[in-house]
Amino acid sequence: MSKGFLVWTYHNPVHISVGRNSLDQLPALLAGRSCLLVTFPEAQSLGLVQRMRQLLGAQLRGVIDSIAPNPDVQWLAPLYEQVQRDHAEVPVIVALGGGSAIDSAKALICHTPGGRFADLLALLKQGGQLGAGGHKALIAIPTTAGTGSEVTPWATIWDQAAGQKYSLHQSCTWPEAAVIDAELMTSLPAGATLASGLDALSHALESIWNVNRNPVSMALAVQSARRTLATLPALMQDLDNAQLRSEMAEAALMAGLAFSNTKTALAHSLSYDITLQHGVPHGLACSFSLPLVLEMALGADAVADAALLSIFDASTPAVAVERLRSVLQGLGVATDPAHYGVQPQAWSAMLQKAASGPRGRNFIRSLS
Repeated sequence: MSKGFLVWTYHNPVHISVGRNSLDQLPALLAGRSCLLVTFPEAQSLGLVQRMRQLLGAQLRGVIDSIAPNPDVQWLAPLYEQVQRDHAEVPVIVALGGGSAIDSAKALICHTPGGRFADLLALLKQGGQLGAGGHKALIAIPTTAGTGSEVTPWATIWDQAAGQKYSLHQSCTWPEAAVIDAELMTSLPAGATLASGLDALSHALESIWNVNRNPVSMALAVQSARRTLATLPALMQDLDNAQLRSEMAEAALMAGLAFSNTKTALAHSLSYDITLQHGVPHGLACSFSLPLVLEMALGADAVADAALLSIFDASTPAVAVERLRSVLQGLGVATDPAHYGVQPQAWSAMLQKAASGPRGRNFIRSLS
């Protein structure tokens, strides 16, 4: 049973601008500073790079448009060293794109004395902290509605060859500002719209069945989950609907603000091996297990139970689990681990491993 909230804090330092044409506020946010744009290859053909050039003029000192999904040390290392060498004097990086662009930018803003990526990686392996000086500021502009990376200090860096993932979390990796303009998301295809929306739902739920939650994160998460459940199925049927895009962008932002204070939990801990070993995209990998995790979460904590049941307008745990499973399956998401190549025995082992990981330990029920 929950003992309630005795002493709690909520902190998020990111300046947030939301709404139509909020991108036009970027020059004011830069306040005369020059910047480097970090984005994804398609940004050029979508006209986004040209729009940034027109908006920023001489303030834009360079464009890096080679960011691929899931930032990997193999290509991030030379890119990091290029930025440290060629753009040392540029004080701000503007990240325009999905979670991968923003996560990559979080690595690129970090200053190491020798400008070597190997030094940053060594620090991540040790769980150490960088010194205070020399880091660039980050302004994050998401073109997907889901990752929440624009309002959190965390980034995931992958080493596919070694089967490893690293979590980047430094005091300097909080974005200075986030600009959420749903018009930038209208070109997002169905698959990416679904994956990012599922990521938002996962973030919201994961911040509720979480030992680090607080009343503010809970309120944001409940609102986010309810809006995502109402919006995402409708959006998948009407991808050009500006109002639904806006609703989904705000729901994803709320989820980001919620888990910025709690971190994620068991479903995300499970997802990393699913992505590394089975190649399942992150949005799917962290959401297909949500009904199974919800089932384990319910009954562990009265406050969390009330919040979770309210999201699904459910009177019993069984109804809540079934409603979540039904929504996911309606979106074409299989909820059986076997569908992703994980058999029951392997799933049990994966569950135990995930529960003992850093994110798994945030889950409100012990599985040991």
